[in-house]
Amino acid sequence: MKIAVLGTGGGARAHVAKLLELGHEVFVGTRDVDATLARTEPDMMGNPPYKEFLADHPGVKLLPFADAAAAGEMVINGIDGHNAVQALSAIADQLAGKTLIDYAVPFIYQHEAEHPWPTPWGIMPKLDPCDTDSLGERIQRALPATKVVKSFVTQEQTTVVNPRSVADGDHTMFVAGDHADAKQQTIDLLKSYGWSDILDLGALVCARGMEMHSPLHEAIRFGLGQQEGRFGIKVVR
Repeated sequence: MKIAVLGTGGGARAHVAKLLELGHEVFVGTRDVDATLARTEPDMMGNPPYKEFLADHPGVKLLPFADAAAAGEMVINGIDGHNAVQALSAIADQLAGKTLIDYAVPFIYQHEAEHPWPTPWGIMPKLDPCDTDSLGERIQRALPATKVVKSFVTQEQTTVVNPRSVADGDHTMFVAGDHADAKQQTIDLLKSYGWSDILDLGALVCARGMEMHSPLHEAIRFGLGQQEGRFGIKVVR
């Protein structure tokens, strides 16, 4: 397939590398191509400059968000949760009729004095929206012609694309959305990644539970003393 990945962070890079390995044609979207290629310092999460990633992954096409979305038959959203709705709304026409898999988490970073729980970012983030809404639902409302599926969000993306790196793959991935065909596309992609235990949670409202799992994921990671979150969640029936 032709698949667009929006974003250039570590999670998006994991998907790009795996999609290339699986033989897909990959288009990467960024806000400003020239600015992305001009960066010479690691990003806020310590990822090397994107031009180094491109050099190691020939065949990737780096384009503005709109052009990448237009080129993809299916789209994976790796834009940070704080900016996702605005950025995606601006390219709604290019996303119309397509499956958009969203794994963004709506983190809001508090001042350390308000919540001094240390994390790799220095503070423990909170979620907004939370409880009565979700980022996945907000994206769907902003893009009524797009088929939004929430998935990938309960794991580190390096684990999403390589589930067998944890417990030989014996853990659970979740999907939620209001469009059966889009969920099936997502499930098919997950199977190609190597997932065998995939649980359809139902409507997109269940994105709330997946997004609210993120603080628990962080807490478990801290408890295990892990930097990269190499563990899985298994639903035992």
